Amino acid sequence: MKSRYQTFDRSRLELKPLAERAHDLALARWMKLEDAAPPFEHPDLAAVAERVRAARARKAARILMMGAHVLRAGVNRHIIDLMERGFIDHVAMNGAGSIHDYELARIGATTESVDRYIRTGEFGLWRETGELNGWIAEAAAEGLGLGENVGRRIAESDFPHKELSIFAAAYRLGVPVTVHVGIGYDIIHEHPNCDGAALGAASYRDFLIYARAVERLEGGVMLNFGSAIMGPEVYLKALSMARNVARQEGRAIRHFATAVFDLLPIRGDFHKELPKTEAGYYFRPQKTILVRTVADGGESFYFCGDHRATLPALWRLLASSARAERA
Repeated sequence: MKSRYQTFDRSRLELKPLAERAHDLALARWMKLEDAAPPFEHPDLAAVAERVRAARARKAARILMMGAHVLRAGVNRHIIDLMERGFIDHVAMNGAGSIHDYELARIGATTESVDRYIRTGEFGLWRETGELNGWIAEAAAEGLGLGENVGRRIAESDFPHKELSIFAAAYRLGVPVTVHVGIGYDIIHEHPNCDGAALGAASYRDFLIYARAVERLEGGVMLNFGSAIMGPEVYLKALSMARNVARQEGRAIRHFATAVFDLLPIRGDFHKELPKTEAGYYFRPQKTILVRTVADGGESFYFCGDHRATLPALWRLLASSARAERA
């Protein structure tokens, strides 16, 4: 049956080169490990660092889920170092994260002004960034995950700033980076070369890779930095799948720690679910990550602060412990 509805003809679009775009963030934004970060202290942060260390020792999952704005906070080197030290063994992010990582590696800049470019219909329509669509189609054709192939392609490229790429570092280290895409969410979905079927196949494979990591969450840690929807929702479904199989095998996935790092202050006890009459009930990180999924044996922590401060603060604790172990 043929659809009754017309679709947008993408051949009419004009794509421009990234060289003509004004970038909001350039290389100076990205911190070196030795750079001073904004101050952040919290009495529970050391406990989270200890949970991560213990999870590494028992080879349980150490999962980092994050929103794309965590990359824009300039903390790529900290995340890469945590992967290199074995404190993080799975990274999950949304489609925008792959775009920022790609642009940063390729041109040393990323992020455009929505306010400026939406007025002229230029927002997102930058020629080079559309190369990601070709890599995604390649991933689907070869049976690879979206994040895996992006990491492979950046690692094998001659991009001048690929040392800042989380995807390339993860590919080098054998750490899965999974990309959980919502159709129509990302600028590359505007492009004429976007293949929705390939996008779905590659990102769904990433979801299954992520669900496999969640199967190792007993005794592990799940960190969620700044993902208010993707992180909680993907984690919830994957955990249900993992617990379903564990129950059939006589195992349980109950004893693990979750930690949410976000910008929203939570009023009252974050370990308790708010009533539906309060707007805070719909803040998924609280009810899903901090309450419901750890209610039968787990523990949870919440940290409110700028990611440019909180992630380096956690990194400092873990890096110092690694140095102490070597001493």
